[in-house]
Amino acid sequence: MRRFWALARLSCAVLVALSCGIADCQETQTVIPAPPTDPSADPTGPMWDMAELSKPPQAWPAEDFSRSGSGQGVRAVFFQGPAYQGRETRVFAWIGLPDVPAGTTVPGVVLIHGGGGTAFDAWVRRWTSRGYAAIAMDTCGCVPKGSYGRWERHELGGPPGWGGWNQIDQPREDQWTYHAVADAILAHSLLLSLPEVDPSRTGVTGISWGGYLTCLVAGVDQRFKFAVPVYGCGFTNEHTFAGSVNGLGPERSARWMRWWDPSVYLPDASLPMCWVTGSNDFAYTFNALQKSYRLPKGPRTLCIRLRMPHGHGEAGEGPKETFAFADSVLQGGPPLPRLTGQGRESHQVWAAFETGGKITKAELNVTRDVGKWPERKWEALPAQVDASGRVTATLPQGVTVYYLNVFDDRDCVASTEHEELVKEAPSTD
Repeated sequence: MRRFWALARLSCAVLVALSCGIADCQETQTVIPAPPTDPSADPTGPMWDMAELSKPPQAWPAEDFSRSGSGQGVRAVFFQGPAYQGRETRVFAWIGLPDVPAGTTVPGVVLIHGGGGTAFDAWVRRWTSRGYAAIAMDTCGCVPKGSYGRWERHELGGPPGWGGWNQIDQPREDQWTYHAVADAILAHSLLLSLPEVDPSRTGVTGISWGGYLTCLVAGVDQRFKFAVPVYGCGFTNEHTFAGSVNGLGPERSARWMRWWDPSVYLPDASLPMCWVTGSNDFAYTFNALQKSYRLPKGPRTLCIRLRMPHGHGEAGEGPKETFAFADSVLQGGPPLPRLTGQGRESHQVWAAFETGGKITKAELNVTRDVGKWPERKWEALPAQVDASGRVTATLPQGVTVYYLNVFDDRDCVASTEHEELVKEAPSTD
């Protein structure tokens, strides 16, 4: 780690001088300026240049933050982000390493905050306490000074978030989603450059808008070995933010969906993914969630608790399923229960799970409501589970949507897909 900071300080002291040639009169007359890029033109290749973003970015210690005490146990840095409106950018991040013997390599994780958030040092420490190297960066051009949702912008920050609705007519390289995804990939590259980090064992998780970004990154950065979107998903024009997308108008909303919706990138994700959310999430609703988790090619695990609260802190950073899933992929830990099949015959529903541990409880979660997903009332009913991991239950009358949950001996939950039996209220005509 000392070698990394020494190099970072050295890079801060290096000045690069650029000499500028002067064209003579004849050369000036024959130079034809390149036409400006049409801001609405689709890219001719991949949206993000992984060859460039996979290189470790230049980094500088953020001494004022490290000395403040709030980052005890972690280091504050700025690293170079992509250019914004023709100028360079600096991205703030916290980096933490666990206390392990010299020469030991550890797994790593990239942490992507959600709306109103910033880089949280406490989140990094949650992971270092479990034996992981971790990096959490700000994705909105800010630093962690101020208050929740009102963080201080850095003079070299990139575009502000969230969604970038009002940026859709800007060059795509100046829009928030482009920068946020690039920043997460660069943070990954910086983490991988540390000699303490095992480059074959890294993952990514994010909360809310950070979960949205996690879905994008999972399809773009193939170096990750797992991804855990918490709440976030794709199909933005079909969940609570649909009004923001559709309000752009037909051409601009279609462009936003082509460029920035996770549904475009999730089919390229082949890594194991764990989707952690709640039945009544106010933003990322069941319809869009299901369409999203069906797109990736890799194995998936669903962890859907009834009325899971939405937020940073313990709500989004603390679910034990996130850590158990990471441990199972990167550290050989016991996996979460794995769904191997589910079905329904009339009112009888079933699901089969495999687990290395013990399933201690099962529940049938049902709603009899239709309409807006966040407002539906859910209840948990008993379900039976046998020694083989097969779960059975009987649907009561009037159920419109149901799914099954099982809990293992760590109280970790694993869920089936939901099935929608009634999509709209019956007509009264």
